[in-house]
Amino acid sequence: MSVTVILGLLVNSSFAYALARLRFAGRTLLLGLVVSLIIIPFQAIAIPLLLVVNSLGWNNGGNYPTLILPFVGSAFSIYLFYQFFISLPKELEEAAQVDGASKLRIYWSIVLPLSGPVFSTVAILQFLGLWGNLLWPVLTVRGDAYATLPYVMQTFFGQAPRQWGDVMAFASLATLPTLILFLVFQRFFVRSVVSSGVKG
Repeated sequence: MSVTVILGLLVNSSFAYALARLRFAGRTLLLGLVVSLIIIPFQAIAIPLLLVVNSLGWNNGGNYPTLILPFVGSAFSIYLFYQFFISLPKELEEAAQVDGASKLRIYWSIVLPLSGPVFSTVAILQFLGLWGNLLWPVLTVRGDAYATLPYVMQTFFGQAPRQWGDVMAFASLATLPTLILFLVFQRFFVRSVVSSGVKG
């Protein structure tokens, strides 16, 4: 899960920075496609995605590429990064360009250090989405080797006789990582939400 979040931050932020700063043919169409993809729920593409994964030979009862790669790219994360990047002052990047810095160098040395709030926000949202994802593991995982927490919880809760004390203990332990993550990055999360407000 942490690998998916880290890869997602790198891929989505790079793509969003290219949309925000580079000028190329089809940029507006690509941005419109990203926005339109936000409204498509995962349930609508789960079966086609499963067919693609099976055709690539990845899905043999569950493995790491099957659980990680389909969730690296996220239209919502790209849009959040894009909205943040277009609000950054271009003067800093133009000054770096005058000094001979490349786009990659500007992104790595100037944009990333200024983007702590949006990175924290996207990391929290991606982690929450992956942490509670049950549909994809049910479709792809067979056995316990690659079972995710929601998959194990569903199996555990369905066992009879149901011990509600054990169920509540399991649910509390499952809540702790997300609570700790939010508390650690709360300052950045709140700052990002405030800074992304609509300015009249």
